[in-house]
Amino acid sequence: MAKTYEPDTGQQSPRGGLILLQSLILGLFCLFTVRLWYLQVHKGEHFAELARENQMRQASIIAARGMILDRNGKPLAINEPSFALGLIREDCEDIQATLRKVSEWTGLDYQVLLDTYIRGKKRSKQFEPMVLISNLSYELLAKIEANAVSWPGLEILIRHKRYYPDGQTLAHVMGYVAEANEEELEKDSRLALGDHVGKQGLELVLEQRLRGEKGLKQIEVDAYGREHDQQVIQEPRTGGNLMLSIDADLQTFVGKQLEGQAGAVVVLQPETGKVLALVSQPTYDNNLFVLGIPPKKWKELRDDPMHPIQNRVSQSVYPPGSTFKLLMAACALSEGLVKTSDTAFCSGSYRVGDHDFHCWKKGGHGSVDMRAALVHSCDVYFYQLGEKLGIDRINRYALQSGFGQPTGIDLPHERSGLIPSTAWKKRRYGENWTRGETLNASIGQGYVQVSPLQLAKFLASLVNGGKVIRPSLVLDDPVEVQSKLALSDKDREFILKAMADTVQAGTAQKLKRPDAVIGGKTGTAQVVKLQNADVRQKTHEMPYKYRDHAWISTWGQKDGKSYVVVCMLEHGGHGGESAGPVVKAVYDYLFGPVPAAAKSAAKAAGQPQPAQEIGD
Repeated sequence: MAKTYEPDTGQQSPRGGLILLQSLILGLFCLFTVRLWYLQVHKGEHFAELARENQMRQASIIAARGMILDRNGKPLAINEPSFALGLIREDCEDIQATLRKVSEWTGLDYQVLLDTYIRGKKRSKQFEPMVLISNLSYELLAKIEANAVSWPGLEILIRHKRYYPDGQTLAHVMGYVAEANEEELEKDSRLALGDHVGKQGLELVLEQRLRGEKGLKQIEVDAYGREHDQQVIQEPRTGGNLMLSIDADLQTFVGKQLEGQAGAVVVLQPETGKVLALVSQPTYDNNLFVLGIPPKKWKELRDDPMHPIQNRVSQSVYPPGSTFKLLMAACALSEGLVKTSDTAFCSGSYRVGDHDFHCWKKGGHGSVDMRAALVHSCDVYFYQLGEKLGIDRINRYALQSGFGQPTGIDLPHERSGLIPSTAWKKRRYGENWTRGETLNASIGQGYVQVSPLQLAKFLASLVNGGKVIRPSLVLDDPVEVQSKLALSDKDREFILKAMADTVQAGTAQKLKRPDAVIGGKTGTAQVVKLQNADVRQKTHEMPYKYRDHAWISTWGQKDGKSYVVVCMLEHGGHGGESAGPVVKAVYDYLFGPVPAAAKSAAKAAGQPQPAQEIGD
């Protein structure tokens, strides 16, 4: 058979190329297999967790702040629902465009919104909404709700807003809450942007008792960030409620007695130190601060010459005038330097060197013992008593009795006042103490400075058996006895009896009631030194800033109930004449109207009383 001849074409067999292609495919397959193993097995749990996080988010649940009630259960600080605008930056495609749109909707400055976002970005957790705008009005709320669907990342948040039903009446007691500032956020990791904290008053001092503990919830969302379901992981804990010793109705009544005046009144129970009323006038509306006070309004309050934000009961100190004579008498009796029957002669002035120190009564009181000196507030008697004691002994006793230091009440920024000493003047002025300065201090003038609350605390210790008790505003707080008054019961009773006699026949006769026992000590503290002691203008004839401060320090007892009431009127004039009627009204409120039978009996048995002395 003939062999067939096939010509040479010059082409190679495809076998080598196929092997190369197969190797390449096999290599890619192995690479994908290894990568799939790495993603699905080695890193599978990690990516599964990320997927779950994209689907499930965690968010805080705001806890309600504790309510504050008065002693009768009347709400003084409550929570109301409010709305805020939040931004979840992880869901927002264009932060700046979104903020500009919010600025258009609300009229708020874009730069302010941007600054808020930048501050919040540092503190907000992943997928946690940061508060851009607090306390949305219903009008803004509706506008945002209608447009936000087109702008992912925006969320309406339900919050709690503090409200004070008695606003101005209790502003100095309650204080207020407002949004936490940068410093507060830095100090407390539990706080987030938009959280409210106590800034003044009880809200500040008792912040930890009132603030609740946030809860935690888990939210199921879709790829667009829309919520579908949520589950509470940890329930929020509401802050503790507080019941105060304050009687809101009494507080309102006392406030009305001070309307139009600058001054302070404190009413407390001497046996417990519980404060029933703490009034400072003029006042302000603390609700203004909760929402963020407008700059113009803040400037008005800050620059007001009557200082309405100042709590005159505990944050202001004044020369106590003749009310300080109570401490002078207690100090002298405690030291055993004088007897109550010892007398001094008052001619109307007392000469030290080439200077005459005048008594308030021109012509003098004549020969007086300690009782008469207290009842008629004789300055010359206490000048001489002060010289016997010396300023350092007065300083020591006053400090032991609670002056010259904060009382410890549950309020911030309490002033210590001042009880001078020889060492203090040397340290402060580099000068020696003088005899004349001792005389001034002996009648509550000169460098001596006390707060109305300090005076009430001291008087309470005279009434309650000598216990120096910390004044308290919280009803269920235990009574805290800080020290014991260095004075015998006999001497204590003597001073109280002299105060009762002052109401019956001395400088505090405006307080007289036939159905109650009331003791008082008036005081008139000079603001400026008279150039001529013989020229005495009437209070209304003097410029307001030069008028004397009017004091009256009192205690009252009826039907087993005891009260201490102290009133100070800035530039009010004479204590008995100006502050007396205010305290009389307070006792009429506490004790009720005088029964007709008591009035008739007093009239039948009584004798004409001398006209009230108004020099103090």
